[in-house]
This record gives sequence, structure tokens and C-alpha cells, in this order.
Amino acid sequence: MKCSVYIATSTDGFIAKTDGNIEWLTRPEYQDAARLGLTYNDFISTVDAIVMGRHTFEKVLSFDEWHYGYTEVIVLTTRDLRLPETLAGKARVRFKSGSPDAITAMLSEEGKKHLYIDGGITIQRFLDAGLIHELTITEIPILLGNGIPLFGNETVEQKLELLDVVASPGGTIQKRYKVKPVE
Repeated sequence: MKCSVYIATSTDGFIAKTDGNIEWLTRPEYQDAARLGLTYNDFISTVDAIVMGRHTFEKVLSFDEWHYGYTEVIVLTTRDLRLPETLAGKARVRFKSGSPDAITAMLSEEGKKHLYIDGGITIQRFLDAGLIHELTITEIPILLGNGIPLFGNETVEQKLELLDVVASPGGTIQKRYKVKPVE
């Protein structure tokens, strides 16, 4: 099973401000990011399911629209959560708890072949478990100064192989990496 990350960060490596705010990503001057390199639509068309943490799920619920269509979303949580009624019949969401290894084994048994891993803590846990195969990181030309980092201080060292890099005239850079197995 392939596990991939597709995410945007500030130039200083943050995925959100300390309060979880990501409005800086939607500023008009950064709209070129949506058309750069591997687009979100091209990427999402290759995945069987999305695995995200509870905080990320709560954040995407605040958006004006559900961006995942009928692609199944597995939300990692130990809390008793429910799908909001506004998404009933419009989204496929399951709530699960377990280690990255257990989650990928369960989804593999269900026939899933490619997972999109999303959310800072969830990405870090899957990386530390050696389960991430590819990272697509779109770097937005802004320094936030502080915030929620994509990679935490406790992440294990991993080697990356650069697959592609594309830059826009506006300064957005998308980097795609293959994650090399930990030796």
C-alpha cells in the first residue's frame, strides 16, 4: 500500500498558525499554488481513502464546502465523534483509533491501494512508522514566525529523494519527494 502526503506550508515550515488558522493559504496572491505542479485534483484522483486526525477533520468541517467528494475519509480519534447532518449522504466518513500500522493493515485488507495522509500529527506518526512513501509539499512564500509545524521536533531522521520541483512566478514552490526506507 502506498501512503502519500499532499500539503502546503509556509516558507518557515508551518501548516497553520498557532491557533489553527490557515486563512493565509487562501490569499489571492497565493492562488497560483492550486495550479502548480501536481494539482490537488490530479493527486486526489489517485487515492482510495484519506486518513486524517481529529483536529484536521474539525478544521475541514469549518470550510464552506466538503473538498473530498465521495472519497472515503478515515478520521483518527479516540473520541466519540459523529458526522454532521449537513454531510449526511454527501460524504463517506469513518471514525477509527489505532496505530498507523493497524490502520494501514485494516485498509489494505479492505482493498485500498493508495492513502492520502493529512494533518500534522497524523503525518508525523505515519512518517515515524515508516509508512509514508511520497511527500508533495507546496511552499507558500510567507514567513509565519510561529505556528504548527509540519514536522515536529521528535520526528526520526529520514532520507528523501527529490522527484520534482516546480516554482511559480509568484514565488510558490512545490517539491515532491520519495521517502527512502529507514535503514
